[in-house]
Parts: sequence; C-alpha cells; structure tokens
Amino acid sequence: MPILESVRGRAAAFAALITVATVCAGDAVARSFPFGSETRSVNDLGNQFVPFHAKLWDLLHGRGDGGLLLNWQSGYGTAFLPDLGTYLTSPFALLVGLFPRDRIDLAVYVITVLKMAAAGAAMAWLLLALVTKRPGRAATPWWMAGVLGATYALCGWSVIEATYNPMWLDGLIALPLLCLVGEWVRQGRRPVLGPLVVALAWIANFYTAYMATLGAALVLCVQLLLADGSVRERLGIMLRGTCTVLLGIGLAAPVLLPVVMGTGHAYPGWTTEFQRAGWSEMFARALPATYDFFTPAVFLGGGALLLAVVLPFNGAVPRRERLAWAGLAGGVALSMQWGPTHLLWHAFATPNGSPFRQTFVLSGLLVIAAWKCLAYGWPARRPLLAGTGVLVVAGAFAATDALTGRRALALFAYGLAAALAALLVVRLRTTRPSRRYAALAALLLVGGLAGQAAATTAYADRARLDRLDHYPAWDKAHQERADAIAEVDGWPRYRTDPGRTQITANDPMLLGGQGSSYYSSHTPDVLTRTLGALGAGWTSNGRAVQSLDSPVVDAVFAVGARFRTEGGSRTEEGASPKPIRAEVPPLVTVRPPESTPPRYGPSPFRNQETLLGSRVYSAPVAGSCPAGREVFLWAPDYFGTARLGDAPPVELRGDKPRWRAAVTSLGIAERADERVTFDREMRGRRTIACLDRARLDAAVDRMKKTGAVSVEVTDHGVRAQLPPGSRGTAVIAAPRIAGWSCAGKSAGSSLGLVALPLDPDGTTTSVDCSFRPPGLRSGAALGAVSLLVLLGVAVLSVRRRRREPRSPVELPAPGGAPELLPAVEPAP
Repeated sequence: MPILESVRGRAAAFAALITVATVCAGDAVARSFPFGSETRSVNDLGNQFVPFHAKLWDLLHGRGDGGLLLNWQSGYGTAFLPDLGTYLTSPFALLVGLFPRDRIDLAVYVITVLKMAAAGAAMAWLLLALVTKRPGRAATPWWMAGVLGATYALCGWSVIEATYNPMWLDGLIALPLLCLVGEWVRQGRRPVLGPLVVALAWIANFYTAYMATLGAALVLCVQLLLADGSVRERLGIMLRGTCTVLLGIGLAAPVLLPVVMGTGHAYPGWTTEFQRAGWSEMFARALPATYDFFTPAVFLGGGALLLAVVLPFNGAVPRRERLAWAGLAGGVALSMQWGPTHLLWHAFATPNGSPFRQTFVLSGLLVIAAWKCLAYGWPARRPLLAGTGVLVVAGAFAATDALTGRRALALFAYGLAAALAALLVVRLRTTRPSRRYAALAALLLVGGLAGQAAATTAYADRARLDRLDHYPAWDKAHQERADAIAEVDGWPRYRTDPGRTQITANDPMLLGGQGSSYYSSHTPDVLTRTLGALGAGWTSNGRAVQSLDSPVVDAVFAVGARFRTEGGSRTEEGASPKPIRAEVPPLVTVRPPESTPPRYGPSPFRNQETLLGSRVYSAPVAGSCPAGREVFLWAPDYFGTARLGDAPPVELRGDKPRWRAAVTSLGIAERADERVTFDREMRGRRTIACLDRARLDAAVDRMKKTGAVSVEVTDHGVRAQLPPGSRGTAVIAAPRIAGWSCAGKSAGSSLGLVALPLDPDGTTTSVDCSFRPPGLRSGAALGAVSLLVLLGVAVLSVRRRRREPRSPVELPAPGGAPELLPAVEPAP
C-alpha cells in the first residue's frame, strides 16, 4: 500500500503540512530570514552550524582543505570526524549540497524546517501504531493523530530552543522512532530494522538520541507494566530491547567513539552547577509566547495539553492506564527538577547553556498521554470541564511569574478555548454522525495549535535577537571576502588567514582559508593552551579560539596572507578585504638540536620567540618603544580600548573567564616618547613589547633555508622532503592533537606542535606523518562485529519466517468512513 494512501501515511503527511505551514508563518510574521531582513543566525546557529554546513558543502563538492579525518582550515589543523559526528551526520544535512554555496543560510533553514516536519510525521505514525483494537469502541480519527503529531513538532522546545540548534532536532525525530522500535520489540517484530533505526538515531545526533532512548525505554516499561503476561515474558522483552539498543549503538560506533574520544581531548570550557527552575517559571513556560534561556520550554499546543490533563479524570480509560501514563509524564516533569535525575538525562554533565535539553522527551510523553486519553473514545463533558479547570488554575498561577505577559495569557486562553470547543463539537459528532462536525473539530484544533505555535515562533525569533549574539546571513560582504581569500590562497605553500575581524568564530570554514579560528565542542585542549601561551584571544571560556594577528605567530604557522578589514566592525557596510602578504617558512621546518626540551613561560612574547627560535622583541624603555618599532600590548583581562599616542584606539575584549583579549598591535611608534593609554582603569596583567621587523625577517630567512624543500598535504597527513644533512627536530606547523603518528610511531610534540626527532647523523631525508582520529580503529572494529551479528539475526529471522505458517490478512470492512482508523491496520 503506498504510504500516502495508508491511514498512517495520511496522518504523517497532515502533521508535516501543519508543521511546515506554522513555522514558516511564524517566521514570516517576525520578518525573519528567509521571509524578511532579520537574521535568524543567533548564537551557535550562526557561529557553528552554518559554517559547519558550509564545510560539508565543500566536501560534497570536492572543495575545501582536508577531508573526513583532518580539517586543515580550522585551528591550524584539527580532527574533523568528531565534528562531523556531532554536527553533520544527520541524513538531512546532505541536503545542503543541493543549494548554491552562497545560499548556505537558506539550506540550513530548509533542513531545520524539514526536520521539524519529519518529527511531526514520525509522532503521528507512532500514535497510530499504538492503537489497540477494542471491540465496540469507535476508532480515533486519523487526522487527530496528525494534529497531535504536529503539536509535538511545534512544542516550545522545538520552536524556541532547537530551531537554532538544528542538530538537536534529530532527537525530536528519534523519540517517536525509538518508541516505534519499542513496539516492534514488544511484538517480536522487525529484529533487523530495529537496530538499524537505533543506529541511525545515534549517528544523527548521539546526544539527543541518548535522551530519546531513555524516553523510549520508559514508554516500553509502562507498556509492559500494563500488558498481560508473566514476569519472565516481560523480562525477555526487556532483554530483547536492551540487545536491540546495544546492537544499534554498536553499528554507530565508527562515528560514536571518535566523537566520545574527541570530547575527552577537548578543552574543558566551563562547568555549571544544576539549578532547578522555579515552579512559577515552569508553569509560565508552559504558556505560549514566553522566553527564557535558563528554564524549560514546556509549551504544548492547547489540544494536546488539555487531553493530557483530562486523562486522569477520564473514567472511560481504565484506572491503571490513567495512573501509568499520567504518572509517567508527571514523573519525567519532576525528574527535570531534581539534580541526580537531571544529570542522568544529560549524560551526567550539566549543560552550559539551555540547561533543560531533555524537555522534548516530556513533550513527547504528554502527546502520548493525550492520545491514550482518546483510546477508549472521546472524553465526556465532565472530565473535559475538570481538565479545563485545572488548566485555568495553572494559567492563573503562571500569571504570577514575570515571564508571563498579556500576550502569553491571551494566546493560552485562545488555544484552550479552541481545544475545548473542538472536543465538545466531537461529542456532538458521536451522537449525530456528520463530516461537518469532524471538519469543524479539526479546524478548531488546527487553528488553535497553529495560532499559538506561530505566535510563539515569531515571539521567540524577536526575543533571541534581543538576548543572544547574532550573525548576518550570507551577503555581499561575505562574498567579497570569500572571493578575495580564494584569489590569494596558496595552500599548502602558505596559509591564508581570513582575519581577526571575524564574521563568525569559524570564518575559515565559512569563507575559506586556513586560519587558527575555531569554535566547536571538540576544540582541542592542546590548541587552546598552545595558542593561549602565544597570546591568542578566545570566547566561550576557551572553546572559541580566535585568530591571532601577530607577524611572529604567522611566521611560525606559515601564514603568508592575512586579511584585515577597515573599520574594525564585522557588520559595517563597505568594509573592504585587504590581504597582507608576508614571506614565511614552509609548513615543515627543522629546529636545531637542543640539550633540554623548550617550555612555555608566563610571557606570550617570550613564548613566541621560543617557538620561533629567535629573539625579535625588546621591552619598552621608559614606558615607550623606539621609533619605527611595532608596539604590541598583552592585556588578556582588559575590556576597553587602548591607543598608542594619537593613533586610533584599538578595542580589547577581555572578561575572564569567558573572554580573553589577544596580543594586539597598537601600531608603529612614530616617536620614541609615544605612550600607551587606556580609556578605563587597567586591572590585571599588562605587558608591552616592541617588535624588531629586521630581526623577524632574518629569522624567517633562516627557517626557510633549513625548512622542507617540498611539502605534500593530504586529507589525512603530511609528507615532506628535507634538505640533506638535516639534524634536530622536524616540526609541522600544526597542533599536536591526539591521533598524529610519524613513521609508524606516535608523533612527538615540540611546544604543542607535531614534531619528529631526526637522526643525529643527518640521514633523515623525509617526513611522513599521518592522522587518524582516536577511536576510529576500535569504533570500526566494533561496528564490523555488530554488523556481523545483525547479519546473523537477519538469517535467523528469515529462517524463522519460512518455518511459520502464513495467516490470512484481515482487511478493513468496505464502506467505512474515510476519516476513521480501520479496525485492523497493516504493520508498518
């Protein structure tokens, strides 16, 4: 049966249609991209996800520097597979390749909306799969499953939180899919497809898939609690479900283990202590059009929320079922407010931002509870009025919180009235069968849901712009900088840095080039600490490393072209990209033998000299530098401006521990008496150094003479030919992140860079180093074993089906009302 001709297919399509129309309507009202001039790229959406999707676009089209294993564009060379597994392994991400690169923002928006639509469709499909044939009971209309599926897709967590964290939306899809796997496990069906669905969910986004797996396990436990059967049978089902999940995770291991290992090698960022939300805030966030970054977005459209609240009062549903499903939803809500269970939901690590990320599981369970309220027919008037009374009281309590405004209360009342009216109309329909009553009820429910969700979407679009950092969509300035970078790009002879004046924290992936800028959950610890020792700045407490505009550091890392923009503002119109060219050593250099390994100290200027191998800085005399010297300032904790004499002021953004100001050039001293002044009181460390360009040029010439005569860079390593008689240590201008090996052995480290000791007799003539992300080999082995087990399960399943006698398929009686679910539905 074609999917769209089946009852479940119609319900899934209906849910997807409602979801897409509502989200687009809300964004259009807010004049948000792509329906208006307001950008939607707030926070990590613009800073991480759009640039990462741009990188994926490059890979799909055979462009960019690096491959699946190694990203040469960011952080002077970082592992890419952990980032791929964290941000880009959703099947939907591949759709980015169908769009022009300069429409990358539109591609990410379309992917986001399609993910939400898929979540609604998956929930509608699941709800109809949960139907139990009950003789003498009217079937629930398929369109009601579609409405509830759309309600799930349009929950507050989705339209407020996950819409700018699109990788989380894979968890929104995973929850109903994994619950469907639980149904297959309970019925002893789909032994091969079940682990494949689990693997797909965990590959798409392991973080939210973990939460979705916990939620699906709770649903399965409730079903087993309510089902008939012995304890042994129930334990057998639980064991089968556990094996299904473990087998699926094993299949996903080639992606999962590198992600886990990458997290272990990442810079720690910052830790956050759990703080529960106030109960008035919890109730306020259940209303539409409320926003807060640190409380759970538990808004759910009026129809689903009303039915979920009606469930405990609905006497038509057996007492055990009412207690079980209502208790499950209530228990999960309480678990969000208790530290130990909150940590359990988040894999035992409190999130740094948006701390209630498990909220989508609660939304899904409330939708399932609403569906169960309809399992024995439409609720009578008395339980409907009781549930309405509870919601009115809850709304009154929510009104006492500062998050609740008049708009929220009006929308809440609107949605509740529409849902109540629809359910009362349905009661009329049960006594006077008519398509008009069904159409009116559906219209009221859809209208109430769409109105609330669209208004919440528009409200959140505006609120995020006011409260979060935001970044412009691809425009003329982007294109000009990208074209200019491509014009001077000389990789691997030299690197091209997009510049310190950045549009996002991942400009090298977004615009091109090979810089030090990098922002990820997997920012290597060695990268942050090495560049930090050299004077780099950062945000996100070290997870977002910024480009370090220093000619000494550029020489070490072979940055032969660097861009600067006039005006110093990332959003200033008319900013023209200007490449600054410089002679630099090759990517692989040779350092002379040293009796003791060098180490970094407290001064970034001395550290730069140590890494360069030459003294190029001098301290100011009587507080000022000699004329003709370039003046550099290091004040990592200072937030304000500094200026050299009458030169234009330079901004520094230091606010420990989250922000750190970089070593900054204040210009070239025109007179020996020019001093550095500040616009506010200076607190914390401050160092001024004077750069001698002649000494730097001499040092670069020496490194070029002793450096590699040829360098070949691949997607997984570096090969270089050295001058005859090279002695000492060969150093690759890349951070020594975990995974590098040279000549079959683990690579060494020299001041945080990849290093290979050379033979003391000078016989080493080449360098051959490769990179393999930690966890890839063991993950591939575990995946291969899991695949063999799955193939064995498939063979046994085929043999078992062949031995079982075939039973005739019961077809629905002809002439049934098309809007009702048939008594028997073919298996999905």
